[in-house]
Amino acid sequence: MGWGRWRPDNFTLSLLATVALASLWPCRGEAARAFDLITDAAIALLFFLHGAKLPRAAIMQGMKHWRLHLCVFASTFVLFPLLGLALRPLGHALLTPELYLGVLFVCMLPSTVQSSIAFTSIAGGNVAAAVVSASMSNLLGIVLTPLLVGLLLASHGGGPSWHGVLYIVLQLLLPFVLGHVARRWIGGLVDRHKPLLGLTDQGTILLVVYSAFSAAVVGGLWRDTPLSALLATLAICALLLALVMPTLTWVARRLGFRREDEIAIVFCGSKKSMASGIPMARVLFAGHLGGLGALVLPLMIFHQLQLLVCAVVARRYAAQGLQPALEDSREAD
Repeated sequence: MGWGRWRPDNFTLSLLATVALASLWPCRGEAARAFDLITDAAIALLFFLHGAKLPRAAIMQGMKHWRLHLCVFASTFVLFPLLGLALRPLGHALLTPELYLGVLFVCMLPSTVQSSIAFTSIAGGNVAAAVVSASMSNLLGIVLTPLLVGLLLASHGGGPSWHGVLYIVLQLLLPFVLGHVARRWIGGLVDRHKPLLGLTDQGTILLVVYSAFSAAVVGGLWRDTPLSALLATLAICALLLALVMPTLTWVARRLGFRREDEIAIVFCGSKKSMASGIPMARVLFAGHLGGLGALVLPLMIFHQLQLLVCAVVARRYAAQGLQPALEDSREAD
């Protein structure tokens, strides 16, 4: 078992390098304001390209698996937020207020797209359903995540006003809608250059992380956040996964879903999107820039943890799927 198996991917290393850069050389003053404008423009471009990427036919096709998608959406936008609220006493006891706010924000985010599809494929699940479910989750998340933030966080003294939420929804949704409308003209170009969209995703995340951590470091993030709170954040993120994944497995089996559909439900319903989450945090918590670094830290931790856990679960599903085939082969011999 070599180091290569456990070595972080290049994007994770880039994230860590960006956090280190912001910690050592944070952006300040006029440079920080100019950086903020560039970041806002990158976020608008990101949502525009995501709108251009999503085929309308995929949305229509997805309606055929409405029970599966309903399970995924219920997990993403109902189960996770309820668990986040249920963990409030633990979060307040072990975390700083910003870190708990970040954990609660993680619980309100849509599912990932790329990794949900990849792990569903590895495990031998319903890839087509995973594509549609994860894509629709991100589409709904543009509206539902800000609304959940307004409903849950504002009631706990941590979120933006309803007026701000409405403005945010329009700010995020408008580029997405314009991109989707423009798909008839630029859709082919976007489809041919999907790696460029991936670079836009990652580049925007790195911009937001650098800006957020710069403001947080200037505000005393590392001075005011104890190591025990960071370890507790890791433990709470692990607890969320430990609660959600077995629950989804149990629900899928109780509702009589096929094994392939169960796999899609488990992987799409247990993920949270960093690609959407960090840009959304930048817009949703524009008035909390001094604490934004701590707010996105739980999302970065959860993202890495979900990749590690889901890789193990996907391999286990794949091994279970191979077992009946091996038995049939032996019987045929």
